[in-house]
Amino acid sequence: MTENYPEAIILAGGRGTRLRGVLDNRPKPMAIINGKPFLEWILLLLRLQGIHRVVISTGHLGEMVESYFDADKDIGMEVAFVRDPFPLGTAGAIRNALGKIKANRIIVLNGDSYLHFNLPYFLKAHLAINASASIILVPVEDTSRYGSVEVNKDGKVISFLEKSQKKQPGLINAGIYLLERNVAEEIPEGKKISLEKEIFPDLIGKNLYGVICDELFIDIGTPESFNKAGKILKSEFEYLLQ
Repeated sequence: MTENYPEAIILAGGRGTRLRGVLDNRPKPMAIINGKPFLEWILLLLRLQGIHRVVISTGHLGEMVESYFDADKDIGMEVAFVRDPFPLGTAGAIRNALGKIKANRIIVLNGDSYLHFNLPYFLKAHLAINASASIILVPVEDTSRYGSVEVNKDGKVISFLEKSQKKQPGLINAGIYLLERNVAEEIPEGKKISLEKEIFPDLIGKNLYGVICDELFIDIGTPESFNKAGKILKSEFEYLLQ
């Protein structure tokens, strides 16, 4: 499966507007959690999963990301950077980073959320169903903050439901995607485009699939979740350092 193994893009350009007053003038993925930038923990997870090359897509205060993960910092993988000239959205940022991707398949992660997923399993499922794009879905008790994703019995995505005031269980998008390169190549260049709102809806009922991962998921997008992250992920981060 080596020839099928993806390279990674981490979307790390978010401004963290909801965390003003919590972050110390730094981009959200560089928030210090248990002694390291949150982004570094994601890189350690990817290294554990066998990823050898990562492109970090930066934006707001991108120089802080680049200077921290410079050539002198040995994290056991090749790291490249690309900075968005202006906020490009998730799809636009992926397209902007594509020129630095050598592989024919990409795994995309958000730089402000964490899920201990199994990449070999995810990739095997993606290949088995000949998906153009696959999304990791996490079951939660309350989907109201995130919106939810519906799949059929074969795992094909059939709808995205917007956030609502109603608290109910369901599957949420964990922000981890496997994309065939041709999907990324079809994204228009230099435009602000959302993967979730503009690209994926066009793939519904086609080759867009969801793969369920029932593991701990946390994002640091709100002060409440940010403050909980270090305690919740303490044992997980200790595992990554072994």
